[in-house]
Amino acid sequence: MNGIQIKNNRILYYGNTAGYLDKDKAVVDPLFENDELKSYLSNTKGINVEWTPGTYERLAEGKLDSEGNALILKKCRVWQLRPDVDPMMKFIGYDELLKNFGEPDPDNYRVVYDGEVDTNELEALYAKFNLDHPSGYEGHSLSMSDVVELYNNSGSIFHYVDRFGFKEISFKPQEQELYQGPEISM
Repeated sequence: MNGIQIKNNRILYYGNTAGYLDKDKAVVDPLFENDELKSYLSNTKGINVEWTPGTYERLAEGKLDSEGNALILKKCRVWQLRPDVDPMMKFIGYDELLKNFGEPDPDNYRVVYDGEVDTNELEALYAKFNLDHPSGYEGHSLSMSDVVELYNNSGSIFHYVDRFGFKEISFKPQEQELYQGPEISM
């Protein structure tokens, strides 16, 4: 009996659901990263492997999409207004921003977080970035005027944090470095 199988787009490693197939790649939890599994997926099946933390938990908890496939999480960036922008732009609703300053300008923002999160749900992200900041988060608690970007290989969707909920917006930033905190010179 082979300890590694692929059934219904699921990768089974000795009876444990270790990952799933997503188009031309295998998404597998690093908990199962070993030479045997790498060799089976890469060499035997010719599949590229992406080691993604949290995959096992999502599959075990039954976090599936509408077709019964593993919920594919997008990555997340949180954009916050730079410290040097007009203070009147900060912590205001979308309608007020439009009226007084126009559309959100990516040049006024900086990335304070770029990474993986355990949900694509905006309300859950709001709670996460207010109550339980993930490792690497360098901003203030998520507030009005911030922008949440959910992205993957097929593109990005941007959401302005509004008075009540989120407003999907057009936001075309240039590549920016993740905020690293204040610079200290000696």
